[in-house]
Amino acid sequence: MALTERQRVRRARIAAHASWANTADRKGRTTPATSAFLARFEKQVDPLGVLEPEVRAQMAAHARRAYMLQLAERSAKARARRAAGG
Repeated sequence: MALTERQRVRRARIAAHASWANTADRKGRTTPATSAFLARFEKQVDPLGVLEPEVRAQMAAHARRAYMLQLAERSAKARARRAAGG
């Protein structure tokens, strides 16, 4: 028997909570993903790695902020569509 979308989501949430309940070092668990996420923006602004580290970090911070603002804008549009019934 195939699971419905709701059942699948509920089981995934249960598994996620159970996994976090067994994780003592929360920061250690997320550090690799966080590092990869931040490195993405450094590669975006300096793909050849020729900039000074301070300049690259500052540019990457701006690229990250721009990305987050784009996500916020998309989220706001989606909420507005849902509120309008569409």
